[in-house]
Amino acid sequence: MRHSNLRILIILIAIVAFTSGCSNAGNNNSANAQAINSSSKVEKVEVYHFHGTNQCSSCIAVGAYAEETVNTYFADELKSGKIVFGHINGELPENKALVTQYGATGSSLWIGVYNSNGFHAEQNTNVWYKISNKEDYMSYLKGILDKRLAGDMS
Repeated sequence: MRHSNLRILIILIAIVAFTSGCSNAGNNNSANAQAINSSSKVEKVEVYHFHGTNQCSSCIAVGAYAEETVNTYFADELKSGKIVFGHINGELPENKALVTQYGATGSSLWIGVYNSNGFHAEQNTNVWYKISNKEDYMSYLKGILDKRLAGDMS
């Protein structure tokens, strides 16, 4: 009986380790993000706050601060269509294609870059650690978006 419990525990740990690796596939350091050649011309950057119908205060802050960042620092890019921002309720059927395109699985902030090499999506999980300080959050996200607009995926 003892070996059976140990075996089950090892299998559960392996499953958790595997699924954690899969869920991190879209993070900032993903192969997808690194695949963008820094010399490729960026055509458009999308910033999407994916969320559910019912949001906690942290989820609301992630989206609100992202929207404020884009509106404050990238107004010209928004007007020209170079940057697109949206709050996307992932539970609504009309958003299914966008949720699938990005691979969003819950409340999250995603950045999609269209360039001469195609489309590349990355989930930015670092913003969650910055929601207690709006200025820090906005400065951080501005820096990320400046890099993406310049074709820098590091």
